Amino acid sequence: MSEKVVYKLRERVDANNAQEVQKELEEVTGDGSIDLVIDFADNKYVSSAGLRAVLFIQKKMKKGGGSETLINVSNAVKEIFDVTGYSRFLVIE
Repeated sequence: MSEKVVYKLRERVDANNAQEVQKELEEVTGDGSIDLVIDFADNKYVSSAGLRAVLFIQKKMKKGGGSETLINVSNAVKEIFDVTGYSRFLVIE
């Protein structure tokens, strides 16, 4: 059974902090063999830079045998995932 880690995403993820968020996620996920849950409860906005960070980590998790699940995604942020097509390959609960 894989280790499960919950990461609480910030209120905004944009060009100003997406790289920092990605670095934090890379540290938390290690070799990618864990089950990562990204909690969007506090998040109100994700820019394209933030989307890239989430996708980058999803690919890492897939490669490492782990998983990535997004939870508590607001309707506004879910719409961004839908419009960009990301919701087709991300697990959003």
